[in-house]
Amino acid sequence: MHTARTLRNRLFAAAALAALLGVMPVRAHAASKEIIQLQTQVQQLLDMVQRLQSTLDTRFAVLQNLAQQTSDQAVQMGATVNALQQKMNVENEAISGKLDTGSGQVQSLNDSVDELKTRIAKLEKSIQDMQNQLQNIQTPPPGTTAAPAGAAQSPDTGAAGSAGMQAPAAPAMSQAPPLEQTFQSAMRDYNAAKYKLAASEFQDVIHYYPLDNMAGTAQYYLGEIAYRQKNYDDAVKAYNAVLEGFSGNSKAPAAQLHKGFSLIEMNRREAGIQELRSLIRRYPQTPEAAHARTKLNGMGVRISPR
Repeated sequence: MHTARTLRNRLFAAAALAALLGVMPVRAHAASKEIIQLQTQVQQLLDMVQRLQSTLDTRFAVLQNLAQQTSDQAVQMGATVNALQQKMNVENEAISGKLDTGSGQVQSLNDSVDELKTRIAKLEKSIQDMQNQLQNIQTPPPGTTAAPAGAAQSPDTGAAGSAGMQAPAAPAMSQAPPLEQTFQSAMRDYNAAKYKLAASEFQDVIHYYPLDNMAGTAQYYLGEIAYRQKNYDDAVKAYNAVLEGFSGNSKAPAAQLHKGFSLIEMNRREAGIQELRSLIRRYPQTPEAAHARTKLNGMGVRISPR
């Protein structure tokens, strides 16, 4: 553009010079062939300048049109990108809401299934107890075998014999300790690190009240005692008893979390990772699930398997 402008300026100067020469009075005999040629060349240059100016104007108009079109397209593209971004934000919010709702529904379903499993386990336990009681009723106690039919009985020994045939008195059943007091006493001893005494009291709760929900909690604390003492094998067994027999208990998430920790401490890494992932799927909104995520991240393990 700068070169074209310089050339145009020079051509205008030459044209002005030619015009000046053209208007100057020149004698007929002074007109020479060189001046006529010069005037011809100047005229040609003027024609070239006009054509160049026309070309430049045309191209400049084309460039302006292209620039305007590019600007319009950029504005339209910006509007399209903004609309797309807003749509994506709306969809992300909708998906996030659906995921939260789905997680809550899954957790509620898991809780319902766990509660149903607990009820089934309690019902099976009750049926088993009833069968045992029925069997005890149907089985006669030892020493009460009836005498054979037709056997003679001495008159002198009849009374003594009758006395000797009486069944021995059944041993009195041990009286069950109060549930609430026993459990609270066990908790006090547990918090005071009196683990042997606390374990005995928790076992009393499980023995005398096996169908009560507190039995599941007592089972969990037996696992905690073993876990604190680094007896991880017994801890896993106690946690399994909670998850299998009292899956609806409020301590079930904590039992599964510490079961995973115990497996990892026992160098059963893959089993522990699987247990923590299962906890996150079953109880995604619980503090125990958050601890499981932290543990897996610290181990450099993906929370969800590929």
